[in-house]
Amino acid sequence: MEVSVVIPNYNGKHFLKTCLNALKHQSFQDMEVIVVDNGSTDGSMDYLEKYFPWVHVIGMFENYGFSRAVNEGIKAAKAPYVILLNNDTKPGRNFVRELYLGIEKDERLFSCSAKMLKYHLPEKIDNAGDYYSTLGWAFARGEYANKKAYRKEQDVFSSCAGAAIYRKKIFETIGYFDEAHFAYLEDIDVCFRARIYGYRNRYLPKALVYHVGSGTADAQPNQFRILKSARNSVYLIYKNLPPLMVLFNLQHLLIGYAYQLAKAVKKGYGKEYLKALWDGGKLCLEHSEKRVKFQKEHIKEYLKIEGEMLVGTVLRLAEFIRVRSDAVQ
Repeated sequence: MEVSVVIPNYNGKHFLKTCLNALKHQSFQDMEVIVVDNGSTDGSMDYLEKYFPWVHVIGMFENYGFSRAVNEGIKAAKAPYVILLNNDTKPGRNFVRELYLGIEKDERLFSCSAKMLKYHLPEKIDNAGDYYSTLGWAFARGEYANKKAYRKEQDVFSSCAGAAIYRKKIFETIGYFDEAHFAYLEDIDVCFRARIYGYRNRYLPKALVYHVGSGTADAQPNQFRILKSARNSVYLIYKNLPPLMVLFNLQHLLIGYAYQLAKAVKKGYGKEYLKALWDGGKLCLEHSEKRVKFQKEHIKEYLKIEGEMLVGTVLRLAEFIRVRSDAVQ
């Protein structure tokens, strides 16, 4: 067995049929499928037992969040490669094959990200890999661009854990998904750690998957996601950036957070946003032992990361202009 597909599920019974049937008919079949149920109350467990007995189900008693769910699946996986796949997706027929062939090419690859298209707008891209910026923000490459764009295979800062393959043994070196995140930015964090250790993340445009978006978290308002992301963004910086890099990027970071705060104030939850940042600071103190220790042998990787963060800032501004231009048209 070469690949284990891990699907976290929380009250997503209405998505499972589409996702699992697409996996059942993949061109690559040397794999197992694991669904980790995060304490669903919609009958997901009974549904899986009745209609998909070939799926290995791991049931948890409550919703422990995305990170805990995928960690349970990764640790239970029998294969050397693990695909993480959101339940609200429909993978293309060659999805698993393309991810497997892609990550097999180079042992320094930690992860490979699929080309995600919007399920209800299939002509538009949902995610073409993630990048990170000096503003302290992470962004999906190519969101809302035409599906014909981003056709080139290339390295990216991070893979979106909604549809990506990982080399399992590397988790033993860099650690698993950080469960303190609960959800949001945990995939940036784990790929950031991999980058520090000299591993790479790559985007594979031939691995197609259609994504509804927020299928597991659709019960949560958008404000919840924004505030969790704000909290986790502070924690992510603390964990992965050495003090000198924080100082070097401080001006950009302050601009980034000031902009997000202004948006939150305009939408009526400025106080909540400030509290989220405060909670992020508390998270840093509570989990200080998880901070990646600075090592001289990683200086070259930190310099590469800094360069990519600067490029990420420029790319984000360019994509912001593109999206605004498309909206006007």
